[in-house]
Amino acid sequence: MEKDIQNKDIEAMADEEMLDNVVVITDEEGNESYFVEEMVIPVGNKNFAILVEINEDECGCEDEACHCHEHEDEDENVIIARIDFDENGEPVYLGPTDEEFEAVKAEYEKIAESWDEE
Repeated sequence: MEKDIQNKDIEAMADEEMLDNVVVITDEEGNESYFVEEMVIPVGNKNFAILVEINEDECGCEDEACHCHEHEDEDENVIIARIDFDENGEPVYLGPTDEEFEAVKAEYEKIAESWDEE
């Protein structure tokens, strides 16, 4: 099932240069997660965004021995979203079909291989 993802300004969480690339995903229970659009991958006649979750639980303390820093080295939460446009021309982020997901994943792997070769 596809779920709508809406753009939202979250200045309190992102640098000014990141504001244009920040999207908010609202799950079925109304919980919001914030993501940065890292790259757009065209596949066929559609564009897909690679979205990396922003850690909103950063404590801001300077003591790296506190419990707030325990999970900093864990893998990032990354998702793929198809970019469509609403009637006003605003981008709408949707969950890809299984086939779209596999095609975007394969294209991303090709891109990643080219980075390794450089």
